[in-house]
Amino acid sequence: MDLLLYVGMLILDYLIGSIPFGFIIVRLRTGKDIRNVESGRTGGTNAMRAAGLWAGIVTAILDFIKGSGAVWLAKTLFPLANHPGNAWMHVLAPILVILGHNYSIFLIERNQKGELRLRGGAGGAPCVGGAFGLWAPSSFVILPLAAAIFYFIGYASVTTMSVALITAGLFAVLGGIGMNPWQYALYGILAEFLIVWSLRSNIKRLIAGNERLVGWRARRFKKAPEN
Repeated sequence: MDLLLYVGMLILDYLIGSIPFGFIIVRLRTGKDIRNVESGRTGGTNAMRAAGLWAGIVTAILDFIKGSGAVWLAKTLFPLANHPGNAWMHVLAPILVILGHNYSIFLIERNQKGELRLRGGAGGAPCVGGAFGLWAPSSFVILPLAAAIFYFIGYASVTTMSVALITAGLFAVLGGIGMNPWQYALYGILAEFLIVWSLRSNIKRLIAGNERLVGWRARRFKKAPEN
């Protein structure tokens, strides 16, 4: 019975993560298919490109809630007080959300070769949401650092990948001082694997020097020819 509950919970987490809020919001607001816009992903950044700032913000918030909500549900059904091993469910819940977010069962399609594939986002917002669910003050560390990376380094993909690394480092420190179960540190590491895999094309553009640049560096390079 417990095994069925565990498996059922993880399937539910994947389905929650699969809800493509960016796709829905852009479709309702503009009639566009977000998969045909820029990167084709369904996250907040691409929703902003497709339908404006507020569409991007609302998408990011809802994707954040997917991650945090899954953790809260896991903590309710599998409290640490009942068994310390329940920490694994707290970690796997947001991981399955990120998996569903990046590879949504609701956005299944065929590519040009006729092969089935799943579309979705990159996992940044649900990753932060999952960290918030595990330890709410984490947002006061992760979000400012991510904003600084985005502004000063200027790559959305680098920022997204950094979010999971910051999360892993933060929970490693908290686990080391006994504030959280040590398994929470693995959350950021597992999330990083999923995020990096989903951003393979961006990493290739980064290496080639073709990735879209924004923030302080973008403005600096625009002004450079005038000097």
